[in-house]
Formats: sequence, C-alpha cells, structure tokens
Amino acid sequence: MFQQSLDPVAGSLGWSALVAAVPLVTMFVLLGVFRIKAHIAGLVGLVLSMLTAAFVWDMPIGQTFSAAGEGAFYGFFPILWILINALFVYKLTVATGWFEELGRVIRSISDDQRILAILIAFCFGALLESLAGFGAPVAITAAMLMAAGMKPLKAACTALLANTAPVAFGAMGAPILALAGVTTLPLDDLSAMAGRQTPFIAAIVPLLLVFMVDGKRGVRQVWPVALVAGISFGAAQFVTSNYLTVELTDVVAAIVTVGVVLGMLRLWQPKEGLPAEAPVLPQPVGAGNGVGVVGGDGGGTSNAGSNADRSNADKIARYSPGMRTFLALAPYLVIIVVFSIAQIPSVKSWLGDIGTTAFTWPGLDIANADGKELPQVFKLDHLKATGTLLLLSGLITAVLYKISPRRFVLAYRDTLVQLRWTLVTVAAVLALAYVMNLSGQTSSLGMALASTGGAFALLSPVVGWLGVAITGSDTSSNSLFGVLQVTAAREAGLDPLLMAAANSSAGVLGKMLSPQNLSVAVAAVGLLGAEGTLLRKLIGWSLGLLVFLTAIIYLQSTDVLGWMVP
Repeated sequence: MFQQSLDPVAGSLGWSALVAAVPLVTMFVLLGVFRIKAHIAGLVGLVLSMLTAAFVWDMPIGQTFSAAGEGAFYGFFPILWILINALFVYKLTVATGWFEELGRVIRSISDDQRILAILIAFCFGALLESLAGFGAPVAITAAMLMAAGMKPLKAACTALLANTAPVAFGAMGAPILALAGVTTLPLDDLSAMAGRQTPFIAAIVPLLLVFMVDGKRGVRQVWPVALVAGISFGAAQFVTSNYLTVELTDVVAAIVTVGVVLGMLRLWQPKEGLPAEAPVLPQPVGAGNGVGVVGGDGGGTSNAGSNADRSNADKIARYSPGMRTFLALAPYLVIIVVFSIAQIPSVKSWLGDIGTTAFTWPGLDIANADGKELPQVFKLDHLKATGTLLLLSGLITAVLYKISPRRFVLAYRDTLVQLRWTLVTVAAVLALAYVMNLSGQTSSLGMALASTGGAFALLSPVVGWLGVAITGSDTSSNSLFGVLQVTAAREAGLDPLLMAAANSSAGVLGKMLSPQNLSVAVAAVGLLGAEGTLLRKLIGWSLGLLVFLTAIIYLQSTDVLGWMVP
C-alpha cells in the first residue's frame, strides 16, 4: 500500500506545496504566456505531475500510471462523452439548415446582442447547467449565440463567463450533494449556505455579460434588464435552496428569470440596440473535400455544400411559420424533456438499476497521510449519464429532421474529428488531476493554505477556485477539498459549514479558466487552438469575481455578516 505524505520535500509543508504547484503553474504559463496549444500544455503538465508523484512523493511507478489511467478514463466518461454528444446535436442542426433558422427565431425575440447574451448564455445556460452540466451549457449556448450573429470568440467568452452562478447547484444539485456526502454536514444547511453566497455573483453576472458584449455603452443602455435578470435569478436561487429543494434550485431560478426578463422586455426596451450580424458558422472539418457535415451526404466538392444549403433552405421554407419555429427549437426542447423525464425519481432509479456498473480501479492501493485506506471504486453510469441522454436527444432530433442514417453517421464522425485535440486535452488534464490527488500533491497544496489559521477565511475560496480550475468540475472540487475545508475550519476556529459552502460557491469562478472548459468552448465555436486567447481574456474576470466573493465570505465569518450562516 502506498501512503500519501503531506511534506515529502525536506519535511516542509510549504516547500512541498510549492513543488506540487509546479505542474499546474507550468501548464497555465504554457497556455497563457507562451500560447502553447492546450493539448501540448496538458501533456507537459501531466508528465511533470507523474514525475513529481514518483520521485518526490514516492508513489510507485505502476500506481502512478494507474492513477493517470483512471483520470484519463474519467475524462472520456462522463466529461468527453457529454461534449461529443452536445456538439453532435449542434452539428445535426448545421447539416440540415435548422441552425440558421434558429438564429432567425432568436432574433425575432430580440436582435440586440446584449439582450440575447442575457437570455441565452445566462438564462438558458443556467437551465442546461441544472439538467446536464459538465460543459454541455457552454457548448450549446456558444453555438446558439453564433446562430444569433455573435462573433465566435465573443460567443465563447460570453458562454464561459455566464457559466458561473448556476454551477454550484448544477446537474440537479450534484456539487452540493457530493459536498454533503464527503463532509457529513447536513445537506439542507449546506444548500442554504451556498444559497446565501452564489446570489451575490448571480446579481452582477448579467451586467458583466453586457459589458463584455458592448462595453460601457452597453451597461448604460441595458443595465435595467441586466440588473433585473441578476436579482431575479439570485432571489429565486436563495428561496429555492433555502426553503424548497437543492436539486431544483437552478431549474426554478432559470425559469423565473426567463419569465421576468421577457415580461420586462414587453414594457421596456433599450433606446439603442446592438443588432446581431449574420449568423457565423464555424468551418466544418473537411469542408471542400466532401466530408464536412454542411455538405449534406458528404459527397463531391465544396459546391455540394452550397447545393445542400440551398436544398435545406427550400425544405425549411415549405413549413408554416409556427412549425419552423418549433423545429428550430426542437433539439433544445427535446434535451429539456429528455433530461426532465430522466430526473423523475422512479425513472432515475430504474435507469440506475439497469445501467450502472461499479468496479474497483485496478493497480491502486492507497492510504492518506493518516493511514486511512482510500478505496478507488469507479462508478460507470451507462444509461442515465448526461452524454447518453444527449445522444438520445440527438437520435430524436434526427428523426424529427428526417436525417438519413448515412448523414447521421457522417455528422458523428465529423464531430469526433473536430474534437480530436480536445479529447487529448481533457484526458491529459483529468489524468494530471488524478495523479495529483492520489499521490498527495493536492492535499499538500490544500493543507499549506489551511495552515494560515484565522486568515483561512480569505484563502478558503481560493482552495475551491483552484480545485475547479484543475478538475473543471465543482462536484470534483467538492469531493477533493470538502473534508480539507471542514478540518481546516475547525482547526482555525471558523464555521465548518461556511468554509465547506465557500469551496463550492467560489469554486465555480475557476471553471471558466479550466483547460477542459476552454477546450469545450473553442471546439463549440470552431476556433481550435485558441484556448490561450480565451484564458487571457477571462482570467481578469475570474480573479475579479473571486476577490469580490472572497470579501463576502470573509465578512460572513465575522460579526458583520455572520448572521447569514445557518
């Protein structure tokens, strides 16, 4: 059995933490400073983490490779399984011409890009986050924003920034449920505490989205609806998480906010708009050589794509306006219906019973620094997995769109080709995360921050932020650092409930910077290799929001806002 050590470097926790940070710092510097492609930066970080695990933390070579294998497998399933099928659904709409029709439907609600950023990225993205999570909201909303005429890079940034406030309660409350599971703190209290932190972020995110889309002019002209959207979402999140149920927090918040915003737009409109441009379609992989999905059945030259576009337009024009609207929205309506049915308790239980496999990951025999064995049981959900439900949604969409089996297969193949480097990136980063976790490097980092005593109230949110930046998942970060937060809080004389919730609430602000989610965004908008550009554009927003929420959490640890702790 391999036993983790917290201070393998000269018996010093501080030096050990600095060494543990090397793989992460290297990866982010390669991405943001040297503009190295994400898959290369991820692989370099993985190699460094494995070398550090084996030669500094003394993890056996075989177990080091097994830990990397478990992380890579988790990267493929469920995370990449979600991304592949989310992007596949989008490609079906491109192949049939319904993507452009969706843009016309969206612009019929409003042709103001600032309003659309609030409705699509913030409201609809929150609904997708509540049902799916794990990158699907970013992939889908970024594509929808492009359909509405937003430039690809701006669409990616907007989708990533919007994917913050709902994440703590995303995937039907999975992050809070995981946090309650590892800390044994009461679920209702954790839900209530997180619901008294994330609304502060929700209240200002729509304003930030408007600023990102149109700068100061946008804020001056659209601040009323942005403020109403943020306050509505935050208030609904607070009420649902405190008095109803954690699982439906984001569902209720998203639906309430959409209703409020649409109602307000009937009474008020900005004096000047920011009209959407023509829809922007990412260049499909293989365009011009007969394999791109826009090229219909995949045969011939690039002219075949143009002919297919005209044919699609002719077919769409035959439908009545009402039916065109329904079919343009059909993929997303199907997703909502499929996921909602899958969350019905009896259906969810049935899917789990017939489609779940749990097994011990081979080659790992690990104990933590206290000598407690860490069993490595891998739970594989076949049927109720988000990616599987998205694939089912794609099959239903294909039937509605009357897509032939050949075009269906070609679209799926092109999706895999487009994501080939994203697959490498996500697998490498998750492998890195697992190696760091299982070798003890992550614990050394966390305990070094926790050793600061009362100042830990300022550093606790940073731990959660770091966890999500590494893993790309608030659920994973809560599983990783939840116990550490509670232990450190008790040692420092702080409220364990407050610090545990802070891990989840502040963690969401690191999601926009995680290499996995950057890869999801650039793949969705057809800007492969632009992860470093996105990182540089978003890091200021992420750190600024982290400072803001850290101040709130610190005040909640004092008499100033201490009354907010349940």
